[in-house]
Amino acid sequence: MTAGAPPTDGLRVVTIDTPSLGDRSYVLHDGEVAVVVDPQRDVDRVHAVLDAEGVRVTHVVETHVHNDYLTGGLALARATGATYLLNGADDVAFERTGLADGDEVLVGDRMRLRALATPGHTFTHLSYVVEDLADAGSAGTPAPALFSGGSLLYGATGRPDLLGAEHTDALVRHQHASAARLVRELPAHTRLYPTHGFGSFCSATQSSADSSTLEVERRTNPVLTSDLETYARELLAGLGSWPAYYARMAPRNRAGVEAPDLSLPPLADAADVARAVAAGEWVIDLRERTAFARGHLPGVVGFGVDGPLATYLGWLLPPDAPVTLLGASPEQVALAQRELVRIGIDRPARYAAGDVVTGAGATASYRTATFADLADALDGGVTVLDVRRAEERAAGHVRGSLHVPLPELRERLDEVPCGREVWVHCAGGYRAAAAASILQAAGRRVVAVDDGFDAAAATDLPLTA
Repeated sequence: MTAGAPPTDGLRVVTIDTPSLGDRSYVLHDGEVAVVVDPQRDVDRVHAVLDAEGVRVTHVVETHVHNDYLTGGLALARATGATYLLNGADDVAFERTGLADGDEVLVGDRMRLRALATPGHTFTHLSYVVEDLADAGSAGTPAPALFSGGSLLYGATGRPDLLGAEHTDALVRHQHASAARLVRELPAHTRLYPTHGFGSFCSATQSSADSSTLEVERRTNPVLTSDLETYARELLAGLGSWPAYYARMAPRNRAGVEAPDLSLPPLADAADVARAVAAGEWVIDLRERTAFARGHLPGVVGFGVDGPLATYLGWLLPPDAPVTLLGASPEQVALAQRELVRIGIDRPARYAAGDVVTGAGATASYRTATFADLADALDGGVTVLDVRRAEERAAGHVRGSLHVPLPELRERLDEVPCGREVWVHCAGGYRAAAAASILQAAGRRVVAVDDGFDAAAATDLPLTA
């Protein structure tokens, strides 16, 4: 999804949003030439923006070697002949133009790009400030654009613990110093364009802001309003787990990522799907969760493509596991493929769509309910299973409920009782539905709570504070 942003004075920024991963990429241009910042792997979206804006890309830049997705930067640069820029200290297996702190690059006749070392999210993280030379020296200083990657975010910073516990203390201190440097050295009206912070697990905390400046962040961002020790203590105390596939992203990005193949995989029939289920393979129904609950093929699991499919399926999937995708239509399958290639799940083994998924063979089903329904059911001796993350549960939960986070569920199935009906909940319904499908495929009787956890407070459920 792309959206045009207000121009940064004479320059235009177009945002390419990837809400399922909580990230943004950017195309910055002067009407003729463009810089692309932190592109996701499916760079056909970038090409569509370039075509729509009538510009050509001359430079592709990375703020850091990404931990949460596979970059499309190298493939985009090779396809267009653009110069590929990243920190010269990054140990990568491909040719690129290495930058260091303070290096400047002229882009076309109007844009000056300057690299700023902003370690904290990684040791070699760079931010980029871009100035419009056409307005230099004119009345009213034009607002520079700051592409801050995983450094300074809206109301937060990138998390400093992804490189391992042995580096976290040093990185959190770097992150605090980097944020201070940005507001010290750049104009207060500098517009901020981070890559993370829109639901990404690379963000230490989340913010609902959609735009910001350094002046706004100076007044509101904890990294800039707190001293180092307070910032470090509070940030580290709030960090939770991150998806298991993160461990595979940076090594592949350093090795060089090829362009994805987004063509549909081989078409499967009902017998092929049944054989995959019988073999214990991952067979994924991509339909919306209430449609899945009403009827689906026995033994399949439901991860709707309308939610954070890549994050949670990617968290659960073993590397190189064969995957069969089932959709209401080929277009739904294609959308799922696009989500999955961003995290390195490149080629499903097969797919099926239409009647094979939704027809007469869809004989399994389970109930959905609300938290009010759960309150009424408690006296019946049901098991309440909370599949949220530990930090979510710590903020409040149903007293006496069993806690198994969704990413751990397959390995901890033995902890879920077999003889009682299991009512599964999360914060909003998506993870509960996925968990219910996994439990049902394992032989449990399930009810999925398709409700927001905030609604639990208005019921008679016994809740902890």
